[in-house]
Amino acid sequence: MSATPLIIDFAAAAEAGPRLAGGKGHQLGRLARYGLPVPDGFVLTTAAFAQAACLDLDGVVAEALGQRGWESTPLAVRSSAPMEDSQRASFAGIHHSALNVTGGAAVAEAVRAVWASLSTPQAVAYRERLGIHEAAMAVVVMPMLPAVAAGVAFSCDPASGRDDQVVINAVPGLADALVSGRVNGEEIVLEADPVSEDYAVIRRQGPSAGLADAGAVELAELVRETAFALDYGAPWFDIEWVWDGERFHLVQARPVTARPWHTYPALAGQAALWSDGNTRDALPHVMSAGDWAFSRRLVNLLLEQGWRLAGYPLLPGAQRAALFSGRLYLNAALLQWEGYDAVGIAPAAMNQLLGGHHPEIAVPPAGFKERTVRALRMLRYVVRSGRVRRLGRRQVDEAHAACAAWRAENLAALDNEELGRRLFMVGLHTRRQSGLLFLQGSGGGSLSLLLDLIERHLPGEAHALAAALLAGGEPSVTARQSYELQALAAIAAAEPAAAALLRAGANDWQGLPDDSPFRRRFAAFIERYGHRGIYETYSRNPRWREDPAYLLRRIAELMDGDPALPSRLAARQAEARQAARARLVRLPGWARRWALALAKAATAECNDREAARSAFIAYGEIGRLLVLEIGRRLTARGCLERAEQVFHLIPPEVAAALAGRLQGAALRHRVADRERLFAEWEANPAPDVIHEGVAAPVTVPAAADAAGGLWRGTAVGAGLAAGPVRVIRCPEDGGRLAAGDILVAPSTDPAWTPLFLKAGGLVMETGGYLSHGAIVAREFGIPAVVNLPGILAALADGEPLEVDGGRGTVRRISNMKQRRP
Repeated sequence: MSATPLIIDFAAAAEAGPRLAGGKGHQLGRLARYGLPVPDGFVLTTAAFAQAACLDLDGVVAEALGQRGWESTPLAVRSSAPMEDSQRASFAGIHHSALNVTGGAAVAEAVRAVWASLSTPQAVAYRERLGIHEAAMAVVVMPMLPAVAAGVAFSCDPASGRDDQVVINAVPGLADALVSGRVNGEEIVLEADPVSEDYAVIRRQGPSAGLADAGAVELAELVRETAFALDYGAPWFDIEWVWDGERFHLVQARPVTARPWHTYPALAGQAALWSDGNTRDALPHVMSAGDWAFSRRLVNLLLEQGWRLAGYPLLPGAQRAALFSGRLYLNAALLQWEGYDAVGIAPAAMNQLLGGHHPEIAVPPAGFKERTVRALRMLRYVVRSGRVRRLGRRQVDEAHAACAAWRAENLAALDNEELGRRLFMVGLHTRRQSGLLFLQGSGGGSLSLLLDLIERHLPGEAHALAAALLAGGEPSVTARQSYELQALAAIAAAEPAAAALLRAGANDWQGLPDDSPFRRRFAAFIERYGHRGIYETYSRNPRWREDPAYLLRRIAELMDGDPALPSRLAARQAEARQAARARLVRLPGWARRWALALAKAATAECNDREAARSAFIAYGEIGRLLVLEIGRRLTARGCLERAEQVFHLIPPEVAAALAGRLQGAALRHRVADRERLFAEWEANPAPDVIHEGVAAPVTVPAAADAAGGLWRGTAVGAGLAAGPVRVIRCPEDGGRLAAGDILVAPSTDPAWTPLFLKAGGLVMETGGYLSHGAIVAREFGIPAVVNLPGILAALADGEPLEVDGGRGTVRRISNMKQRRP
């Protein structure tokens, strides 16, 4: 007999996988492994099916029942083919299952009936249609439950695709008639609040199943937890449940195999285009479960504020962010449509703002009525935005004040209940900052108008001229950080003890004397900006307040740099502005005045965007401190191996673990499986664009022109620069950048900004006109071109390169001395 087991329990089924335990058995094993309410049971494996001809099935079944004391227990005997209940196929209603089966002989006969159902005409036809050539069958056996009500719950609306809704189908007693389609039962639809994510019943239809609203909410929360436990990147599952009058039990979970795209009617028939062009500068790496659970709805709140202000009727429940291979993507098709339908932004123009190389959607031509409505919306936006912008600026100041007070608290003194309440409160408070959300997510209005105005009068020059007009304006908070680092470098250079410490690469700045000018100024810097860090959007990453080593290295590099850099930077900014203003003389007088006014407004909006980001990161620091404190307590309790593992949990799991409802092996299994998945995602790069959830080939202009040594991208920083290439893939590697080098990076977030002080020019693989790198490059007056996928691999360190921020081109050059401006 084969060494492969014939009978395994659910714990073993989780490890065995669907080839041995079948789809249903494997999923039930995972549910049990994660501590979800699953009845006891066992799986007769596919190995038993393979040995059916020579197997004493009655004896094997009798032994399994005897070991569990189930000889007289009514049992459910259910099919579990390897592909059953998978992402690819559900096999719903295809295979045989039997309920209320009692005794070894009856169970063995039910197992044979399940095996036989593999060969029925409908099963054969179903496999042929899906191209499944291997036929095998495992069988799940579990006790029947005393069902007061039962049914199927979907973690999304299977009809519309909305994933902010849970749909429950329920009947009194057992759900076999509902599952088989003989009855419809009651349909209960619940919707999550977009801010708190609390569920509420919004509709009930059909004969009552006896499940009160409170019970429906409890079930919806369990369904959401289950879906995220099984797949936090794609939490859409069809879950069979039973309610015994006191608690819920889960008896099956399978992915929703055909979830429609919930979108505007005008996009029906067009592809959903998911792009990371706008997200990769802040989030280039894999997101943990905790970060994604917090961000997936926050993205909607960010991107809806401007349209709501304009009075545009947004599609309820539209989801603008998704996770593919662990990375954050935006639905570029949906965003293009909203920009066009709301205020008339052409899809091509929206793509320039977003960055990325995704196609443009097809849009109907706008008639007089549509153009009038859109103009009125834009006017409404302009009239209303001032008030919300002022609110946002107040909320920026309030955020930093509140976070300073929270940081001063001794978290170790809080009991578990208060600590959990504090974490929930900070998250809810953050999502309620409507002014901050507006500043962060709706900062491109004036810039879009400016680009459109210039393009109408000076075709092909809009991006370069706009970048030059914005150079050297009122500095954003991110630019101020860099200017202050430059000033700190000058102070350190004049202080022998500080200079020696920095040149030695030491981090003990607090060991300097109390009267050290550098120590005092650096302490003030950390007080203002210590909430920031490298790739700071990820809560798992430490802040500068925790580890200032990166800052100290950048200061050491700047200390030995050109002392005339600030004046040269100012001169470069002024020159770019003056050249752009001279070019604007070709516009009519009214258009020229309007362009200058829009440039001033766009500068303020971009600065507000950076300020709002800083405020959100300040709130994120508080969340990080709270989560780490919870992680330390869970580690002390033996639930985690180290405190940082807590970032792999979603907020409801964190709360349940802290309260003791989720603990021990179940908690460790969730974390361990997500760590494995996280590592797999990190090891596999994701494509730039996803078409309807499937990777599709996208034209890559950088690769097409690389042989000729010329690339065309989006001009975001005016001017011309030439210098040796320095490919920097992460900000920690910035020490290799020398003054005047052309910085070539995959993307940039605020931690990269100190490098801009030394760079002669900037080239980025990704990013749009509103990306962080674009905003700061414009401020500094650095020639910059972005949105050039593949260029990092095409360039080698040290080779001479010309960056033309006016034409949006990057070009290899043979004689750098002659080419250098």
